[in-house]
Amino acid sequence: MGLELAWGRCRRWYLRHFRPGYVRRMTEKRQGQCPNCQHDVIDTRDLKYWRNVCGFWFRPEDDSFAWRNHLGFARAGLAELFVCSAIFLGGVWVFLVATWIIHPLFWILVAAFGLLWLEVLYFFRDPERRIPADPRALLSPADGTITDIGEVDAPGFPGDRAYRIGIFLSIFNVHVNRLPRAGRVVDVRYFPGAFLDARHPECPARNEQLWLDLEDTQTGRLIRIKQISGAVARRIVCWLRPEETVKAGDRYGMIKFGSRTEVLIPVGDSPEVQVKVGDKVYGGATVLLRFKP
Repeated sequence: MGLELAWGRCRRWYLRHFRPGYVRRMTEKRQGQCPNCQHDVIDTRDLKYWRNVCGFWFRPEDDSFAWRNHLGFARAGLAELFVCSAIFLGGVWVFLVATWIIHPLFWILVAAFGLLWLEVLYFFRDPERRIPADPRALLSPADGTITDIGEVDAPGFPGDRAYRIGIFLSIFNVHVNRLPRAGRVVDVRYFPGAFLDARHPECPARNEQLWLDLEDTQTGRLIRIKQISGAVARRIVCWLRPEETVKAGDRYGMIKFGSRTEVLIPVGDSPEVQVKVGDKVYGGATVLLRFKP
């Protein structure tokens, strides 16, 4: 993240000194307001870290870098993908030279660095999904394995109780998060914390996490999605801001390198649960439950 922020400062310096016409055009296309803005925003790339706290935005047709959404990899992870590729492919090249000059046993390190690079590619993949057109469905917000289903304490819900479905994401799962229902973003809250293993029983209470609260379009019910860090995951991404209207299955963030995602609904809805503990689910595609008419 530090490398990417430093690169952003260099890029903006270059644009202002050598491409003032581009800066002027993007300033004219920039939408919204951000009083006393502390975020240096020239184009859409600069909103990566600030979109959920900055009032500026760009229309989709003014995003010159929208093609990055169609590469098959998570746009929020392209910097990590680039840096890790440089490190691991550089290591492959160094140890290939070592096998020719020093000893054939260096092939072991060539294979190790090659496998690590392939895992990074696999981790940051972002496949398209067919979103079920079911008005009663609550979709999975993440890929992974169902670890728990049941009632839990949940502040903000009626009676401070909610019905929760928890999902564990391994480093081999897609880590892009998707919205389980259409609705309006009510609140986005971040909580610092520990980095216990995502399967630890105290992980949902103690680990770093971000809560996204939605007001369901059809019923007005509260739906909460929690992105929870794990022992390896140290970066939670969510680019939504309060009052935005969203659609079921839309991408809204990701957790980088292993984690846990939960979805909570009010107790008493008596939903028809479609999954059980141990099931594999896919974000935006698997129906977790159906609300009764």
